Amino acid sequence: MASASTPIALPVTTRDPRPGLSGLTPGELEAWLVARGQPAYRAKQIGDGIWRTGAWSLEEVLTLPSALRSELAAAFRFDTVADTERRLSDEGLTEKGLHRLSDGALVESVLMHYPARGAQRERHTLCISSQAGCAVGCPFCATGELGFTRDLETAEIVDQVRHAARRLAAAARRVTNVVFMGMGEPLLNLDRVLAAVDALNDRKRFGLGARHITVSTSGVVPGIRRLTALGPQFTLAISLHAARDPLRDVLVPLNRRWPVAEVVAAARDHAA
Repeated sequence: MASASTPIALPVTTRDPRPGLSGLTPGELEAWLVARGQPAYRAKQIGDGIWRTGAWSLEEVLTLPSALRSELAAAFRFDTVADTERRLSDEGLTEKGLHRLSDGALVESVLMHYPARGAQRERHTLCISSQAGCAVGCPFCATGELGFTRDLETAEIVDQVRHAARRLAAAARRVTNVVFMGMGEPLLNLDRVLAAVDALNDRKRFGLGARHITVSTSGVVPGIRRLTALGPQFTLAISLHAARDPLRDVLVPLNRRWPVAEVVAAARDHAA
């Protein structure tokens, strides 16, 4: 999918084997706690620390005992984004974030600010990545030219949103829309994308309405069909780029596998 022209660094270190806390469901977190003799209510305290307080580390979640914070830190990562470089453009209305992951892979997110105009409220839309690199290989896309590195974990997807949300909260603002249109093809990492959408939509976690979430695809027909069967409430956007197969074969190489007619038919069924 579309991306800025910043190169993606190939992994240079061993990937941290600890899963990200934000990728766990409340039930999974509660089960982990109970198995270690902790009261189930600790799951809500941890969840509040992840999603509600704006904490940047477990050490800032002071509702938890120190011993439990240490045990959690040994088993999980509070944040899977190791480092972020920000670049501002459009007089500060666009913020590009380059996020370094535990293995050295880099992914991008873009936070776009839309001031209030007339009856329209201000919006803060975040475009996030679902893969490091992309296997689709569209010639007009810098990410496609650089090739595919790996799928992102659920927490690595969600933590791009948490990172932006913490920055906005400092100015009493919030992320109003999330678009899966950064690096990668979301429907080629669909299980983790769906898990990330669940986390973002869940009122007990990030709490963003499904109608404020958009998943974009370059035309992975089996993925579109699967979404149609699941019946999600979020918006599905399809990037055609061309309406005729000869040109789309060049612009979107996936078209050689799923041509325009198949993509359009799947889209019509999804919209029905």
